[in-house]
Amino acid sequence: MLLLGIDSGSSSVKASILDGDSGKCLASAFMPETEMEIIAEKPGWAEQEPALWWENLKLAVRKCTSAIGKRAFEIGAIGISYQMHGLVAVDRMMQPLRRSIIWCDSRAVEYGNRAFRDLGKEFCLSHLLNSPGNFTASKLAWVKENEPEIFRKIYKIMLPGDYLAFRLTNELKTSFTGLSEGIFWDFEKNEKSSELLNYFGFDPSIFPEAVPSFSVQGYLQKSVAEELNLPAGIPVSYRAGDQPNNALSLNVLSPGEVAATAGTSGVIYGVTDQKKFDPYSRVNTFLHVNHTPQARRLGVLLCINGTGILNSWIKRNAGNGLSYNEMNEMASSVGPGSDGLMILPFGNGAERMLYNKNIGAKIEGLNFNIHTKSHLFRAAQEGIAFSFRYGLDIMKETGIEPGIMRAGAANMFLSPVFREVLACITGSVIHLYNTDGSLGAARGAGIGCGYYKSEKEAFAGLKSVSTTEPVKTLSGTYQELYEKWKEILVSVIK
Repeated sequence: MLLLGIDSGSSSVKASILDGDSGKCLASAFMPETEMEIIAEKPGWAEQEPALWWENLKLAVRKCTSAIGKRAFEIGAIGISYQMHGLVAVDRMMQPLRRSIIWCDSRAVEYGNRAFRDLGKEFCLSHLLNSPGNFTASKLAWVKENEPEIFRKIYKIMLPGDYLAFRLTNELKTSFTGLSEGIFWDFEKNEKSSELLNYFGFDPSIFPEAVPSFSVQGYLQKSVAEELNLPAGIPVSYRAGDQPNNALSLNVLSPGEVAATAGTSGVIYGVTDQKKFDPYSRVNTFLHVNHTPQARRLGVLLCINGTGILNSWIKRNAGNGLSYNEMNEMASSVGPGSDGLMILPFGNGAERMLYNKNIGAKIEGLNFNIHTKSHLFRAAQEGIAFSFRYGLDIMKETGIEPGIMRAGAANMFLSPVFREVLACITGSVIHLYNTDGSLGAARGAGIGCGYYKSEKEAFAGLKSVSTTEPVKTLSGTYQELYEKWKEILVSVIK
């Protein structure tokens, strides 16, 4: 059987076709070739037209089906990954009432903060395992107060992936994982939070039926199938937000396993079976894709705004045409600690893990007589690795004890220096894989439709392309450097 995975982000929609038996990617495409438009009518706003996601989904899928020709009729299941926390509101004709308020829109922050105060810190953290913050529930509250005419017309609300699944199947569903990512889920009662709905004045009927992430959630409509060069009736059997799905794509499903990404920003996503929370709400907890009432699986997510963007900034301003590979080689020519040069990489806005403070980036210990570009390149990578360790220490308080860290072979994880430092200061073995969100969604579809009899079988074809273990002779040195770096960070936070 072939499996189709769709990964819809805010920049593009990527589709991939996976051979379910061999685990080989047969075709892959993303659209548009330039980034999708994000509309910002006011500072802090970020909106997109849901129809734009749909049009680019069709273009990307058609590129894939055209590439494999008649074999497209062997596709037996479809999985969807999507940008988290967005809000799509539709009327009774299932037409969007406004543009989607997407994940990076910050207009609803105060609505979430007010709910946190009024509902009470103890309730929010023990029942929601989060502050309502700037998530979907708070965005809907903003619409209710500021666009009452639109709010009164709302028939259902959806997450971005729910909207795409509806367009494919004409079945209106959401997932339990999705309810938790919108901060609608009560982890104590294992149901939608009646206290939160009552506080905001949301009628429970506005939510679609919730289904497990791995389940048959509808079948491809005939009219859509013809547009996509696919047979009608293919089940859509998986959906998840991008970060839980990224973890799935890396086979991060069991307690103690951690997925990491380090692109413009950095994300650490760990799985736990313990229902704990950070008292300062510096991390977010959601139902993981394989959570069941019988086997609790919670995903703890930490986001670091300032990671790869620091490396990119240095490349633009000090790289003089160097490639990232050349920068990595130059960083490797300098010893641990960069001869006293240290960098705090927090120059990309407020950091949730730093109590929502915007402390800016900081270069410490610069010596004009000894430091070169190579020192700068290495210090940046060490600082990024140290920020990951700082975040992991926070996550340990919620029950995450990483022994294995998995990541895609991309971005910062292509640097040997970064991997070495991160492995040494966390004690984790880092495994890199050639996979992505669309391939993860394809495997998820195979699990959801029953093609794979187990999660283990689904990932039999996924092989590590690189492994980095802690270097015993360097671990102590890096630990001492981390403690010095942490002292600088703590002094700046104060």
